[in-house]
Amino acid sequence: MANVLLLSILACSLLAAMVSTAAAGNFNNDFDITWGDGRAKILNNGQLLTLSLDKASGSGFQSKSEYLFGKIDMQIKLVPGNSAGTVTAYYLSSQGPTHDEIDFEFLGNLSGDPYTLHTNVFTQGKGNREMQFKLWFDPTKDFHTYSVIWIPRQIIFMVDATPIRVFRNLETRGVAFPKSQAMRIYSSLWNADDWATRGGLIKTDWNNAPFTASYRSFNANACVWIGGGSRCSGAGTWMDYEMDVTSQKRMSSVQSNYMIYNYCTDRKRFPQGLPTECTIN
Repeated sequence: MANVLLLSILACSLLAAMVSTAAAGNFNNDFDITWGDGRAKILNNGQLLTLSLDKASGSGFQSKSEYLFGKIDMQIKLVPGNSAGTVTAYYLSSQGPTHDEIDFEFLGNLSGDPYTLHTNVFTQGKGNREMQFKLWFDPTKDFHTYSVIWIPRQIIFMVDATPIRVFRNLETRGVAFPKSQAMRIYSSLWNADDWATRGGLIKTDWNNAPFTASYRSFNANACVWIGGGSRCSGAGTWMDYEMDVTSQKRMSSVQSNYMIYNYCTDRKRFPQGLPTECTIN
């Protein structure tokens, strides 16, 4: 059964790559390079963006638009080879001390060892909702699609159209949910060798610099925040999204086989009791 589900996941990965390519945005129109002193580049008439990291600095970019709900897709090819100590962050975030945030972070590793995909959700400035996975493919060999479906009742993290995590709106049970602060899309490549790889035991090998991550096929079917209101595109498809039985089985398979940390099972971290959302089915 596990092999059948894995084949299903891989088939969806191929389909997602095809769909994302067909609906690609343009980085010149959609994003601003915000830091890196020339280490970030928009290439191929806006169809490709690269971030680089060397010993002096990393680099980053952000979306021109802010969004309040949507389906956000980005294809990323991560730093190849010995990427230990590096972090490629891709996330949505609002601003301020009570900000909301939806995180993908890719923690580099030694050559041949799998990347760790770190996910988190911040609400009203509070995070501590980490779930981590080992990817079931080499994310440095080709582009793969990383998606967020953010709608009023839930947030779904997806990899190549396979759901890996759901954060549900449980405001009626006292759990804050991101629903009122518009967020930009951000990405950065930076050095975090004090914690990123094996808790900081493995340091960045600068002999391998510059490290480079590549981006393409951005697509946002989303509500763009404009002057205190929002304008939505394609809301009839993503706003009503619900996982079908097959998608639920794929997510269960990923979590059973590839999840390496789940805050909802870490009783040592929460000796006074697990967070409320972890106790509700």
